[in-house]
Amino acid sequence: MNCEVCQLNELEVEHFEIREVLRCILHTVVFHRALGLVRPKDIDLELFEITYVQCGDAELEKKIDEKIDQFIGWVEKHPNKKSQICLSFYEVKNRQPSWFIANKVERLYWEQWYINLNVAQHTKAHSSKSHHSKVVVDPRESAPEERSARRAALEASLREVLFQIIKFVNEKKDHVPPIPTLEGVVCFPFEITIPSSSDSFGMDIFKRMLQTGHPTMLS
Repeated sequence: MNCEVCQLNELEVEHFEIREVLRCILHTVVFHRALGLVRPKDIDLELFEITYVQCGDAELEKKIDEKIDQFIGWVEKHPNKKSQICLSFYEVKNRQPSWFIANKVERLYWEQWYINLNVAQHTKAHSSKSHHSKVVVDPRESAPEERSARRAALEASLREVLFQIIKFVNEKKDHVPPIPTLEGVVCFPFEITIPSSSDSFGMDIFKRMLQTGHPTMLS
């Protein structure tokens, strides 16, 4: 079986909406790849009338939030650029070393999710890092009617992305590998790749593959 890829619909967001949107999408995907050792936790978005589910694991939440922080930092340094985040699930396999590859461990990627964002360039506003703290919106608000319409459109688009995720996980099952027997593992191993400050996103993925030792796709 090859690595299954899901290109999620592009979302147009403002800077202060990035954190909530990414939390919602990333946690939704990870929850659907959980291994049963979870304590489901409902999270109500502060900016939208949407509720999603987290696995209830503090380390997993920290890992996702750290990547979101890095992505927001990249966005601030690269305005007016469409951006993409890749969430990849993989298996870890040992292999025989060869004369040109010393690394004995490789990652076999079996599923990748591409989150596509188009960040509108407005005055940067504070983005809440806590589920319980108030989100501060863009201080240069446009007309209330225009902002309300834009927010409603984004909420509808975000709902479509969530349905897209559910449809994919329900239809694509044959490629999912056996559940790992590691104790205390909440979900399948995964990594989140964001653009770097100097390279294109595609080059980042290529470099990551080289660093992890030619990560073969499942076949």
